[in-house]
Amino acid sequence: MTQEVKLHEYFDQWMQLYKQNAVRAVTYRKYEMTHRQLKTLAPDLYLSDLTRLTYQQLLNDYATDHERQTVMDFHRHVKSALIDALEEDLLDRDPTRKAIIKGVQQRQHKAKFLNQHEMQSLLNVLNLDEGVNWDYFLLLISKTGLRFAEALALTPADFDFAHQYLNISKTWDYKISNGGFAPTKNKSSVRKVQLDWQTVIQFSQLTKRLPEDQPIFVQGKVYNDTVNHYLERLCKRADIPVISVHGLRHTHASLLLYAGVSIASVARRLGHADMTTTQQTYLHIIQELENQDNDKIMKHLASLV
Repeated sequence: MTQEVKLHEYFDQWMQLYKQNAVRAVTYRKYEMTHRQLKTLAPDLYLSDLTRLTYQQLLNDYATDHERQTVMDFHRHVKSALIDALEEDLLDRDPTRKAIIKGVQQRQHKAKFLNQHEMQSLLNVLNLDEGVNWDYFLLLISKTGLRFAEALALTPADFDFAHQYLNISKTWDYKISNGGFAPTKNKSSVRKVQLDWQTVIQFSQLTKRLPEDQPIFVQGKVYNDTVNHYLERLCKRADIPVISVHGLRHTHASLLLYAGVSIASVARRLGHADMTTTQQTYLHIIQELENQDNDKIMKHLASLV
């Protein structure tokens, strides 16, 4: 017999029981967001009232102002909870069966990465004469491919200027009110990233008088959107496609691949858990390079007469 419990109440209890302290904090916040959406969209919907029709209506309501991929993520969260409810006999059938995922038309997204000429144009408009600023932050991500939170967490002590590399061992949790150091995304994210000599000179001067164990770029609350909007203005000034800060990471990786750096080396530099992630993310570039390799192979074989 189905208990009289509201859907959003059950989901709240379920995520605390099964997800809290079992997934990374950033992932758990996504479950919390799903819970808030459930409470807003269906504040009075009981498990006993859940049918395929009511569940589909819930998805449709959520899809009115969200893209299809976002609706899919929402569906996966709720479905996971409802499957457990089904196994506990709180439901007598699966209301998520054959659910149709809809969503608003995909918005125009920023370019995923820049080509080498565009990247150089961006670097040319950076202001690197005024001490620590976001221009230096963007330069460093462009040169290293660090994640946003990894770059925020950097302290002067993380630089090994003598051996020309960066020690990546932590991130900065910019989503909490006062911020703070946090673990890396995965074990593979703990790594050493080699630096070119120009970057070594620039950052050895920049960090010379800064506290060794304090984040270089964090001064108060940091918002990802703030840095993205600043980068957008720089892109427009440079007359290049607008790109996000994360897009600079993609740009770094893509330029290395085009330069002939192996997938394994790019994966290690980015801190990917395995090469599969790198291959899936940059599949279009890898396929393009393979086509170029095939042309070279055919030319070589044709010369063997």
